[in-house]
Amino acid sequence: MMMMMLVVLLIYTCWPYTPGNGEVVSSFEDFCPQFFFRGTPPSMGLDPSRPARICQRYKNQYRYATLYDKDNRIPVYSAYIYNPGTAKRPDTWRIEPQLLDSTFPQEMETEWAFLKEYNSQEEALQDSQAIARDYKNLTGLNRGHLNPNSHQPDRDAKSSTFTFTNIVPQAIKLNGGAWNNYEQKTMLQQTEGCNETFAVVGAVPGNNYIAEGRVNKPSYLWSAACCVIDNNHMKSWAIIAQNDENVVYSLTLRQLEERLAKLYNLNYISLFDRDCPRE
Repeated sequence: MMMMMLVVLLIYTCWPYTPGNGEVVSSFEDFCPQFFFRGTPPSMGLDPSRPARICQRYKNQYRYATLYDKDNRIPVYSAYIYNPGTAKRPDTWRIEPQLLDSTFPQEMETEWAFLKEYNSQEEALQDSQAIARDYKNLTGLNRGHLNPNSHQPDRDAKSSTFTFTNIVPQAIKLNGGAWNNYEQKTMLQQTEGCNETFAVVGAVPGNNYIAEGRVNKPSYLWSAACCVIDNNHMKSWAIIAQNDENVVYSLTLRQLEERLAKLYNLNYISLFDRDCPRE
């Protein structure tokens, strides 16, 4: 009996770490692959010099995935499953404690609550990510969601999109105009007949900044979707917009990937698994 207990203990202590306990993770594939078509994140070429892979966690559940640029303090992209609902729009903004250190809480929380508990960490928080003060008193810009709350099904899922790791400084006219029209109308039309739609929405860093150089203002915003109709039928679509115009340009997935490759000075970019149609 004693020998069996020792064997069980040995197996338990040597068993590999399992996903589910982290928010800032080493690999999307290992922790939250469900937000990517066939579990395949965009190609590594989009990685900034100091990336953070965030499985966005709220109320003990992963809601979507974000690749975050810690130098520019904006997301590179957010990936999610399109599932719009009619719950009320939230208005409480949150930060990601684990961007400071993996020992901090695993779930997003309000800046106020975090600093109340960890009042010595204010400077470290500001160094790790954008905060509320960065988005105060903007001129011609506002908080542009990559994963919009309107594409999420319920109050908790919508609340999870209100984190500073999911937004960028976006031109007000674009955010409330052509981009909003795409989010609210075009996506609804395009997804008709889709059993599941995987979306990836991103931002290309620009040459300008807000908040005294702390937060980059993207030069372009883009969005791509891969729709699964059934096992044998799929379709895709994409858009791109300059962040100083109120115009959205419709592209094929292949055209967007080629455009992004040029913008990032790369030979090749893939946003979805190869089985997603490019035309």
